[in-house]
Amino acid sequence: MKLFVNGRKEVFPKLENSLSVDDKTIWIHTASLGEFEQGLPVLEALKLQYPSYKYVVTFFSPSGFEVKKNSTVADVITYLPLDTKKNAKRFIKTVNPALAIFVKYEFWPNYLQELKKAHIPTLLVSGIFRKDQVFFKWYGNFMREKLSAFDHFFLQNETSGNLLNSISLKNYTVCGDTRFNRVLQILERDNSLTFMKDFKDDALLIVIGSSWPEDEEILIPFINATKENVKFIIAPHKIESSKIESLRNQLQSKTCLYSNKNTPQQLKEAKVLIIDTIGLLTKIYSYADIAYVGGGMGNTGLHNTLEPAVFGIPVVIGKNYQKFEEAKQLVSLGGIISVSNKEELAKHMQHLLIDEFKRKQIGAINDTFLKSNANALETVTKYISENIPV
Repeated sequence: MKLFVNGRKEVFPKLENSLSVDDKTIWIHTASLGEFEQGLPVLEALKLQYPSYKYVVTFFSPSGFEVKKNSTVADVITYLPLDTKKNAKRFIKTVNPALAIFVKYEFWPNYLQELKKAHIPTLLVSGIFRKDQVFFKWYGNFMREKLSAFDHFFLQNETSGNLLNSISLKNYTVCGDTRFNRVLQILERDNSLTFMKDFKDDALLIVIGSSWPEDEEILIPFINATKENVKFIIAPHKIESSKIESLRNQLQSKTCLYSNKNTPQQLKEAKVLIIDTIGLLTKIYSYADIAYVGGGMGNTGLHNTLEPAVFGIPVVIGKNYQKFEEAKQLVSLGGIISVSNKEELAKHMQHLLIDEFKRKQIGAINDTFLKSNANALETVTKYISENIPV
């Protein structure tokens, strides 16, 4: 909360120091880190297409801003001031964007009203709508009116299109999620990590990414019971020392912390490697034979399932994934396995460990899914070049 409040005090001075009245700007707003990853392919494509523009990226949450605040991908990265009429008017006047892009599901009525009043082209990218949102309620007329600020909606699924159609909005294209483009870029970079080669050696590897206590509750009994030549990496979502120590105390096998990996021999002898830092998980997934993605056993929200899926491996998740479109699709296709308890987890994991053909078969589903859904970026950028005079 302190970051949330204090960070916003610096927004307008930062904008006024970074932008001049002569600058041509494009503004992209994201809620947090996940939405930033969805918006990043669009930002990078626009920078190539319109290199003379300055790019402003705003975040709503500290968890996204704090990670990306020093990135050089945009000219200005800052918080979005709270959605008051005064803030919205001042922000739009200061930034004066030639184009505004909102990612996924950020709908701030005062900002949308100011964009519409200023006749600034506004797009929603990788948008997703659900029937329980206020737009589709009998009392949602005020918010429905604000959606008229969008020149076009680029949507992830047909359900979202049908919902917009139900309130007489037809200016949409169903083209998928730009995050697929972002994730596929992972395959083009160097994902090698020396310590991973030492740790994995000739064992099968299960990588547990962004785990929460609810996930660990069903995973730890399986880890403790596994006697085969299998190794585990756990990258907890929270890496406070007290939580790491609590996790380590529950594990019966030999463990090693990333921060204490002194020698290759120490890594080879460990059965479980705990990653007590951030920024390595995506590369670690490239070494996995199976991935478990956390957040789905509780209500904190499922983490990114596409990052492991892009490496063509089976992905296992918890039971709560219904709000995540790519997870829903991959569960229905068989590329992701959803489990509800420790017994289901053990059964599916054991099956995957002993059946190499099954692992490859499921991994191929994920590989095909990602590559066949990578047209959203092209659709968005083509629309901008053909319809918006930036």
